[in-house]
Amino acid sequence: MNDNKLFELTKKSRIQLLELAFKSDGPSHLGGGLSMVEIFSVLYGSVLKYDPKNPEWEKRDRFILSKGHGVLPFFVALHNAGFISQELLYTYKKNESDLISHPVMNLELGMESSNGSLGHGLSMAVGISIALKKRNNFESRVFVVMGDGECNEGSVWEASMSAAHFRLDNLIAIVDYNKLQSDGNSETVMDIGLLEKKWESFGWDVISLDGHDIFALNDALIHKGTNLKPKVIIAHTIKGKGVSFMENNNTWHHNRLTQTTFEQAIAELNL
Repeated sequence: MNDNKLFELTKKSRIQLLELAFKSDGPSHLGGGLSMVEIFSVLYGSVLKYDPKNPEWEKRDRFILSKGHGVLPFFVALHNAGFISQELLYTYKKNESDLISHPVMNLELGMESSNGSLGHGLSMAVGISIALKKRNNFESRVFVVMGDGECNEGSVWEASMSAAHFRLDNLIAIVDYNKLQSDGNSETVMDIGLLEKKWESFGWDVISLDGHDIFALNDALIHKGTNLKPKVIIAHTIKGKGVSFMENNNTWHHNRLTQTTFEQAIAELNL
């Protein structure tokens, strides 16, 4: 997908995300969803290898959403990629829907893992990465998206040590570094210092970039490493990106759109 189409996909995805949240008739994790739209647009629009007509294709890339409450851009990306029909998409959070507030493993719908509590996705991604190598599958890569607040979890660092130890150069982690979490400012809740230096000290290749720059994201994600190290992208983002009254406003970590706020947000995105 060329750059213009990625821009178009990103804009469309933000609007779809808001429509999905509004039609769910309840609160959703809007702030942390909007901060990841470019990440998902680049992943599913340019980087990942997948086939919605053959979702268990052996050579596919694997994607794990460890920041499980950030399902809004994930479900929108799966819809735009051909895994989820529009009819199914708008069953989000409805009774008996396959699409709830966190992903539930369903390969036919493009979901490789279930998620509830934070901090588990990287461990699963490490296991999948090792399994691919043991099966001599050197074409597939494993991508995992985490939140910066999630990096408070000790399990993240156990998994990161394992990934470096086993030289998992087929593993790419992306940290949505919007610097806010459910309880407030990430630095205040648990100061983890220089995140880039921490990952580097655990033996990872580290790339720090603007998480809303689709060119930088695409360049960082599309190239495979050659030094037998796992790679982590520290994506500096803005919580609530694209909607002025949501940006860096933690009230919108988990909130409900009214008719007025929905129309205001859509009007801004359509400018």
